[in-house]
Amino acid sequence: MVGDNSNLMHKVSSIIRAQKRTVPKKGEKKTSKCSYKLPPGPRGLPIFGNMFQLGAEPYKTMASLKQKYGPVLWLRLGTSTNIMVVQTAQAAAELFKNHDASFADRPTLDVTLPHNYYQASPALARYGSFWRFQRRICTVEMFVHKKISETVPVRRKCVDNMLKWIEKAANSAEKGSGIEVTRFVFLASFNMLGNMILSKDLADPESEEASEFFNAMNGIMEWSGLTNVSDIFPFLRKFDLQSLRKKMTRDMGKAMEITSIFLKEREEERKKGIAEKGKDFLDVLFEFEGTGKDEPAKFSKHQIKVLILEMFLAGSETTSSSVEWALTELLRHPEAMDKVKTEISKVIGPNRKFEENDIDNLPYMQAVIKESLRLHPPAPFLIPRETIQDIKFMGYNVRKGTRVLVNAWAIGRDPECWDDPMSFKPERFLGSKVDLKGQHYELIPFGAGRRMCVGLPLGHRMMHFSLGSLLHEFNWELPDGVSPKSINMNGSMGLTARKHESLKAIPKKA
Repeated sequence: MVGDNSNLMHKVSSIIRAQKRTVPKKGEKKTSKCSYKLPPGPRGLPIFGNMFQLGAEPYKTMASLKQKYGPVLWLRLGTSTNIMVVQTAQAAAELFKNHDASFADRPTLDVTLPHNYYQASPALARYGSFWRFQRRICTVEMFVHKKISETVPVRRKCVDNMLKWIEKAANSAEKGSGIEVTRFVFLASFNMLGNMILSKDLADPESEEASEFFNAMNGIMEWSGLTNVSDIFPFLRKFDLQSLRKKMTRDMGKAMEITSIFLKEREEERKKGIAEKGKDFLDVLFEFEGTGKDEPAKFSKHQIKVLILEMFLAGSETTSSSVEWALTELLRHPEAMDKVKTEISKVIGPNRKFEENDIDNLPYMQAVIKESLRLHPPAPFLIPRETIQDIKFMGYNVRKGTRVLVNAWAIGRDPECWDDPMSFKPERFLGSKVDLKGQHYELIPFGAGRRMCVGLPLGHRMMHFSLGSLLHEFNWELPDGVSPKSINMNGSMGLTARKHESLKAIPKKA
């Protein structure tokens, strides 16, 4: 969606006026407008549709339209992009339970074209046999309970490093000023994934190669989250008015180049029979040999590189953003902070570290994570879907190729599902069976159905382990001059809806 990008309006208008209009030949009938019953929505501008009506946080704007237009919203962006927005748990249940396959495709967006990224991406690939195969590989070889349990020492090492970095930053910061907490959580998450996938620390300040990879990945995340006018007016793609494809080509190329170095290093190690480390995900991809009719005989190097990049993109950003929002909410609600700190102290005590196997014994901390994700889902619209065929949905006719957004942000604040939905109340989840696994449609921060986030089992561990360790090791305070009520709670649209202003807080050793 477009935020305050009205400066593009003049450029787009000029190009559109320069296009030749196609006039029907004499005696030729004009194509009649679609007589389908479409979902309701606000009237838009000629040519531009609703693209300049959605604001900097479109998920909030759309949620505000729910009262007037109901659970399903219809928008038009540009001259040809039709969007259906699902805004309630009831509508989400109808989609995921009864029509999931019909809504299982993905649109091909302009910034995913460089280096043919979209063709090998499990998250963005078109629905079909190759996507199913990719998902199965990721599930079986990376995200099953056994594999996750085998990599506990990796995450322990990375969290320990995170705590050391935070303590060092706090000691060197000016008195009364805070540190950017999310930066350290992001680095730790990045290294957790680096060790699980490549057996490497990739956020090591001493490594130039790792630093370049990290910076390139940050660029990819930034360009992926911006609205691209080329997707709204496809005939403008050749102009790349915002230079997003150019920037993505540059940063994706750098990330691919460095990933190629990792692959070459591993190939050399395998040729020499070097096996100092246990088998990681890269080894699994190298050793794969397809046996089914829909499986490739081997993974191509391009497919391996894209799979690796996607793991980093999804895992590190989602974890760090979610932990940042949770810690922010706890700082805004001291009574909740006291409760979760007391629970952690009782279960763990002062003389040992927070461990992953402590998570199951901390129901209030789990409730804090759920409540934060309810209010601040990492991807407010999930990942856009696209209809595979014409379909009847909740009494409306939806054509093939319609883009579909599930407004998880609005669903998490739906008063029909939640008492006092705008308030942060972790207690609502104590004794509740509602979980994050995609079966309770009032809480779907990671999606549901066929295209639900495949990395949820690992992400769940990483979020809880990171937050629990931060709370166990440090007492957190706001910087001088900042009160709980004055914290900016606006989000910014990127790959995830990270806080518009990064949280700064003061850690004091507990």
